[in-house]
Amino acid sequence: MKTLSVWLDKLFRLDKRILLVFLYVTVVFADGGGLSEKLLKYVYAKYGQTAINRLAEWQNLIASGKNKADIEKVKLVNTFFNRIKFVDDIVHWGKTDYWATPVEFLITNGGDCEDFAIAKYFTLKEMGVPDEAMLITYTKSLTLNQSHMVLTYYPTRDGDPLVLDNLIKEIKPASARKDLVPIYSFNGKDLWLSKERGRGRRVGASDRISLWQNLNDRIAKEMNN
Repeated sequence: MKTLSVWLDKLFRLDKRILLVFLYVTVVFADGGGLSEKLLKYVYAKYGQTAINRLAEWQNLIASGKNKADIEKVKLVNTFFNRIKFVDDIVHWGKTDYWATPVEFLITNGGDCEDFAIAKYFTLKEMGVPDEAMLITYTKSLTLNQSHMVLTYYPTRDGDPLVLDNLIKEIKPASARKDLVPIYSFNGKDLWLSKERGRGRRVGASDRISLWQNLNDRIAKEMNN
């Protein structure tokens, strides 16, 4: 990579910063990652090289994991995102509740439980895990005595889902997480009320959740810029 950088610098006489973004766009993101050159230039200018590196790792994770079994994808994605720091919304964004896009979560290197669950959901979806096999689940944590969000993955449609949680490294079945009381769940299509540790009762489309709709609008803008 260093040799290529020197060669291109001599050939095109580009500014080092622009050259670096160019390399990441053409080499790292060449496999259709959906991140535009404009977005990457913005990220580099505002958040620096380490933010670009995190985006590169993320795209490489997606590309290298697409052909793996779904359960392996789940493990890889859970480990990848659980390295990021927990930061409360009011500290991180100056808002009481803000659902960050996966890009925002990665470039700022921090977020709260919603951001972890959302990033895992969209990454697994991009890797080919079916939407109907995943639910973003809003719970009450009895340990913390407060609301908490996790991603649940269903190896079988009506089986015991696995819980991907930023609070613990281990992925456990929902039946083993007595500390979490599910309240509602949703994915790209549906909204469910949960009175038990399964899917619960469908009550409509997920676009009824304004924060979810706003999040999807911002993700679309990121991909189109």
